[in-house]
Amino acid sequence: MNELLVGEDVEKEFRTGPEVVRVLRGASVAVGSGEVVALVGASGVGKSTLLHLLGALDRPTAGRVLFEGDDVFGRGEAGLVRYRRHQIGFVFQFYNLLGEMTALENTMIPALLARRPVREARDLAAEALAEVGLSDRLRHRPGELSGGEQQRVAIARALMNRPRAILADEPTGNLDPKTSEVIFDLFMRLQAERSLAFLIATHNPELARRADRAYRLVEGRAREVRPGE
Repeated sequence: MNELLVGEDVEKEFRTGPEVVRVLRGASVAVGSGEVVALVGASGVGKSTLLHLLGALDRPTAGRVLFEGDDVFGRGEAGLVRYRRHQIGFVFQFYNLLGEMTALENTMIPALLARRPVREARDLAAEALAEVGLSDRLRHRPGELSGGEQQRVAIARALMNRPRAILADEPTGNLDPKTSEVIFDLFMRLQAERSLAFLIATHNPELARRADRAYRLVEGRAREVRPGE
């Protein structure tokens, strides 16, 4: 396997007053280039925490995060910003769309943060929305879209700066089974067409079964299991 994104003996502690809560206790995962990997486990076991560390939204207490063999947290703050904006895309359970903005405007945000010209950002956003099947919803605001449509806007937004990997945190958690299948079908198509890698935290064993590989997170550690197990 050509390893793209690796969490190596990752630990994470949170302090609440004098109490220390150890969420991750040396979790190790690897995602290959163009591979779909499922991350399964009970609610509260630390799946979101691990994804946040792999995406550099938070720092580990110990351990390393490697992208193409390079220590992500050795890059400095400017390097971390570039990593989050250009190499990793994020998809969340609750979509995280701005309600006052249209689907097109929400999708444009990563390109604008990367300081692309507004016209270029608009064109790229329209292309991304067309790619996820929403070319007829550009002017709709989140409140005018179904849950599945909102999640597809979020996926289009994640694609904007052409990342190598997508971290998806319970991306179908708010969706009915049929819509969940549609979203997972979209992930599989993007994997094939863009050679995108996915690490998908999910509690849905039927969806996890479609991944190339899977990890189960238990008591702060990850072990590789058969997809759907």
